[in-house]
Amino acid sequence: MLAMLIAIFVVAYAAIALEHPIRVNKGASALLAAGLLWIVYAVMGGDHRQVDLDLAESLAATAQVVFFLMGAMTIVEVVDAHDGFEVISSRIRTSRQPALMWLIGGVTFFLSAVFDNLTTAIVMISLTRKLIADDEDRLFFAGMIVIAANAGGAWSPIGDVTTTMLWIGGQITPLSIIEAVFIPAAISLIVPLVVTSYTLRGKVIAPPAAARRRTGSTASDFEKRLMLWLGVACLVSVPAFKTVTHLPPFLGILFGLGILWLVGEVVHRGKEEEHRRHLTLVNALKNIDMSSVVFFIGILLSVAVLEHTHILAALAGWLDQTIGRLDVIVIIIGLVSAVVDNVPLVAATIGMYSLEQYPTDHFLWEFVAYCAGTGGSILIIGSAAGVAAMGLEKIQFLWYARRIGGLALIGYLAGALAYIVQYRLQHG
Repeated sequence: MLAMLIAIFVVAYAAIALEHPIRVNKGASALLAAGLLWIVYAVMGGDHRQVDLDLAESLAATAQVVFFLMGAMTIVEVVDAHDGFEVISSRIRTSRQPALMWLIGGVTFFLSAVFDNLTTAIVMISLTRKLIADDEDRLFFAGMIVIAANAGGAWSPIGDVTTTMLWIGGQITPLSIIEAVFIPAAISLIVPLVVTSYTLRGKVIAPPAAARRRTGSTASDFEKRLMLWLGVACLVSVPAFKTVTHLPPFLGILFGLGILWLVGEVVHRGKEEEHRRHLTLVNALKNIDMSSVVFFIGILLSVAVLEHTHILAALAGWLDQTIGRLDVIVIIIGLVSAVVDNVPLVAATIGMYSLEQYPTDHFLWEFVAYCAGTGGSILIIGSAAGVAAMGLEKIQFLWYARRIGGLALIGYLAGALAYIVQYRLQHG
């Protein structure tokens, strides 16, 4: 049975990693894997009562992550429908490329800590289209946005799916992950920015002849600001909600979603239906990326089978015996996340190492959050932000590997070294 489970998961994992070459959505691969793995476990496991208990436990854990992500994605869609991000992007004004690179990198770094790194990458790449005319320059900026978005998402419990999974699973707490990973994540961005500032020195920006603007939004300036800051408040207050009430984060995000929905209904109640329809939360629910949600469901349920059958625990033991050093193991996990999706990698890591052995806010979990979050920047296919950039700007895999991959790698290694040094200074 164990060999069959491993074979199914490896084939599914390969299909997920090769989503674009084989042209099969990774959600389909994840769902097929989940179904097959649970079928094999149920038929060959023997103890049907235990399988039922394991499935119920896994379903509850998966639902918490999925509900949280759906709530957060809907809030972001509402803000975007109101053109709320323009409140931030419209203030970026400079004519020098190095200065613009630092500005966009900094805004992306902090924005992705509140809104997820995928959304932030899309928003900032759309902004560069309004600011930069030269295609090669714009591609380079898009690559740096990928690095900044992934770095920003790594130090926030709501900035990346993987950190959200670690937070909901009890492996990290919000204040500790910010304190531990903020400086390494910042270094992973600053190092590439310093290098690019040197290579871009003296270059000026060639703006497009006519800026591309969104059309169709009927939101006033007041409504844009209201929805932006209310959306931000709903997202950043979730950690405080969990601390005060001790309730799971998904309840906090759903509560915030209810507040945003109510405010939207009140603000737009006097408008004609044709002008308010695209601003409503009901419309935002239709626009969220459900294929990604389905992928998360499939991969989390798939990994759960490997956890319940103790395959992941055996893998952790093998890594400990073969490599021996926890920091090296995690750095390798981060490098692997440049090739395959970091969501199943982190899900597998959670299953490999128990909270009894490695308690909340342990070195392992914080370092995994950093490495899995930033390691995906090394290749364009290694993160959702990178895949989005590839689609928006038609970035070629080899171009990114040649022009951006090296910068992302030195930033990743510099940040990893910074985390290890910082940890040893703090813990003797």
